[in-house]
Amino acid sequence: MAWENQTFNSDFILLGIFNHSPTHTFLFFLVLAIFSVAFMGNSAMILLIYLDTQLHTPMYFLLSQLSLMDLMLICTTVPKMAFNYLSGSKSISMAGCATQIFFYVLLLGSECFLLAVMAYDRYIAVCHPLRYTNLMRPQVCGLMAAFSWILGSTDGIIDVVATFSFSYCGSREIAHFFCDFPSLLILSCSDTSIFEKVLFICCIVMVVFPVTIIIASYARVILTVIHMGSGEGRRKAFTTCSSHLMVVGMYYGAVLFMYIRPTSDRSPMQDKMVSVFYTILTPLLNPLIYSLRNKEVTRAFRKVLGKGKSGE
Repeated sequence: MAWENQTFNSDFILLGIFNHSPTHTFLFFLVLAIFSVAFMGNSAMILLIYLDTQLHTPMYFLLSQLSLMDLMLICTTVPKMAFNYLSGSKSISMAGCATQIFFYVLLLGSECFLLAVMAYDRYIAVCHPLRYTNLMRPQVCGLMAAFSWILGSTDGIIDVVATFSFSYCGSREIAHFFCDFPSLLILSCSDTSIFEKVLFICCIVMVVFPVTIIIASYARVILTVIHMGSGEGRRKAFTTCSSHLMVVGMYYGAVLFMYIRPTSDRSPMQDKMVSVFYTILTPLLNPLIYSLRNKEVTRAFRKVLGKGKSGE
């Protein structure tokens, strides 16, 4: 451990993603607008699922957890970026940096496992509908969601402790708009090669295990749907599952690009662009994908607004 070489009153410098040119100012306010829509969209999704008793099912409980993770993810990075840009300050304390890394890794890891749980839920619903209420009863569903949070938290703690066990005796300028541990490792004057190899293996495990569950679940779902006699049942199953697969594709594509590459192959601008995608755009797209392609969510939204019939 190199804690003795660290000074907790020493700040890091976040170089950010925008300067104060007219074009970048426009892009900054565009990001703020996207953040606002994503914040309201995910908050609305959580409230809808809580208020509408017809959405008190395992699938929508898991969807509310996904919305909560997305809500926390954008609140972990964007407000600090906006504060630094508007105030002209680029600093972040070591404690603040560690907090950002912990919540960021926690939420990414938790979402990895939650998406696998959501795929398993769709597999049981489509392939074993008569056993669905027993296999996905509230206690089991809550336990699987809690397990996702616990695994993500464990990963967050490990990454924070490991990242700040190294010495940072040179430049403290982070070429990013938030504290991301790969960007921080580049600044370390310690040998981080072993940790990077361990990190690579951990990322493989955290990605391969959930992806295996997702692929196996949807392979069975597709085979079952193909043999369905009801055209309406086939359409509904494909609509629900395609929404989830779109979210999985966006999420895992960005995560694989970011964390499977070695530090030596990283480009700060590439990292920033991909980070914007899955920390800001993905939380915006998730509620849109699930709401626009889901009649039950649309009905619940209209009901809450008072536009639906009282008996619905």
